[in-house]
Amino acid sequence: MHFTKMQGLGNDYLYVYGEPENPEQLSVKLSDRHFGVGADGMIWISPSKVADFRMRIFNADGSEAKMCGNGIRCVGKYVYDKGYTDKKELTVETLSGIRKLWLQVRGGQVKKVSVDMGKAALKQDLSLIVEGTAVTCTPVSMGNPHAVLFVDDAEAAPLTTLGKALEKHEAFLGGVNVEFVQVLENNQLRMRVWERGSGVTMACGTGACASAAAAVSKGMCKPGEPVYVILDGGTLEIVISSDWNVTMTGPAETVCEGDAEV
Repeated sequence: MHFTKMQGLGNDYLYVYGEPENPEQLSVKLSDRHFGVGADGMIWISPSKVADFRMRIFNADGSEAKMCGNGIRCVGKYVYDKGYTDKKELTVETLSGIRKLWLQVRGGQVKKVSVDMGKAALKQDLSLIVEGTAVTCTPVSMGNPHAVLFVDDAEAAPLTTLGKALEKHEAFLGGVNVEFVQVLENNQLRMRVWERGSGVTMACGTGACASAAAAVSKGMCKPGEPVYVILDGGTLEIVISSDWNVTMTGPAETVCEGDAEV
């Protein structure tokens, strides 16, 4: 099976055009960083009856995700760079609905992609006890679930302990992505993430959107202006409109091409 490994701010996936009978098992096998190719998961691209293309996202543990912000930017680059389309404005069908992409092309290749991520749906803060620790988080849906925690020092955030435990807390049926967010100056946030089904990753596009929306809702950042979310893998530009619609802009890069025995 031919694959293309791509990454958006270090959030890496294996991309394949077409869809197999066993995407869950293949994602587990090929995502393994010791016995497989190594990735945060796999993304399958196919034609769509309601959009230009369709994407399905499977995490490294085989679970299917509804949406991936970094992943969908790479889908835009994949289909343009490989000649499946010559459009610079695309629509992509996801389990969270149809998303619109704007491709920034230089030298015949996509360098950056802006994505209409839809509306952020915020709920009231939750106060929880997680393994004996009192935690306050802001639940946000970006088509997939997020729990945003504001912290004083994102570098010291307990991703592998508190993040891991909160992912499967009974308050979040089906699990949740957990973002630890430090508010900086000038509409900037520092964010680190424990992703549902993948663990610690370099970046999470929907998580950056959720974090920016939570910060705007609390008056920590300004609506209608770019919020720069600094992740382990780089920076995303997020704009939260007055009606809570979210636009995300960031890079998409190809790492390598390869063939895997399946």
